[in-house]
Amino acid sequence: MPRPSLDPADLRLLKVFVQVVDAGGFASAEVVLGISLSTISSQIKTLETRLGLSLCRRGRAGFALTEAGEAVYAEARQLIAASETFSSRVAGLRDRLAGPVRVGLVDSTVTDPNSHMVRAFADYARIAPDSEIRLVSNPPDQLLRDVTDQELDVAVGSFPRLALGLEYVDIYDERHHFYCGREHPLFGAPDAAIDFDEVRKYRLIARRYWGSRDIKVFAGNRIGATVAAMEPEAILILTGRFLGYLPTHFAATWVTQGLLRDLAPARFGYTAPFQITYWADRLKLPRVAALVSAILTAHGKPPPGQSVRGPIGSQAAGSSRR
Repeated sequence: MPRPSLDPADLRLLKVFVQVVDAGGFASAEVVLGISLSTISSQIKTLETRLGLSLCRRGRAGFALTEAGEAVYAEARQLIAASETFSSRVAGLRDRLAGPVRVGLVDSTVTDPNSHMVRAFADYARIAPDSEIRLVSNPPDQLLRDVTDQELDVAVGSFPRLALGLEYVDIYDERHHFYCGREHPLFGAPDAAIDFDEVRKYRLIARRYWGSRDIKVFAGNRIGATVAAMEPEAILILTGRFLGYLPTHFAATWVTQGLLRDLAPARFGYTAPFQITYWADRLKLPRVAALVSAILTAHGKPPPGQSVRGPIGSQAAGSSRR
């Protein structure tokens, strides 16, 4: 059987296939791709015919990749990344600020008065009208992995660890307090009575990207729930059955409404340093350098060239707990 050659149509189909896998199935990918379920199904069928392989199973049992589908998915991700890198480098050869910039942010930061990302993006959009901003929101561990793998150009967040070789610049701090909902037994307790032993009696929410670090301070406490973002954590705290950390700016509305209370903030509160991180060689692309400059300038920091590489295990990494 002759080996199929790859043409631009195949690359488009592979991108659809990767989106379907990343979304966890056809129905979920419908919203992401903005095309109908029947169109997605038809395109995947065309790709399977083109490759001569069965890539996935779908039905009542749910969506699952075949062995061949797993292999094609891995190869397709590498191919798409290589294609985007090529496009980025070609666009970077031009003087004008054109081509995509891929940026990642952690969730629930827009209400933080210390964050000036709105201003940064506004400035970048003004100076680079031909550049496409590809903005995603993910947990900090995934953002760090995506920058390391060069699937993102830049990420802004409070990171659970520092990856060797990346550039890091502290840009602002985010304050976190320890909360309970109105129906929780501790809601009416005085701060003086809420110590570590008292907290250990109740269920705690752990953030997936921090592993067990959320409960180390409450040694012996059991994890009652695990989340990967601030909004689901807020939902669980509001039930009155769980205790957990939230950014103070994010929790403020519910605190004002009397639905949440921060517990002994002087004892349990902490400050998470937010950083911008990127590979230094990405600054060779004018549009990436311009975006990094816009983010740093918006936060009152010097432009690239004076950024500080964070060492593994630095104090910043240890104190960052988002």
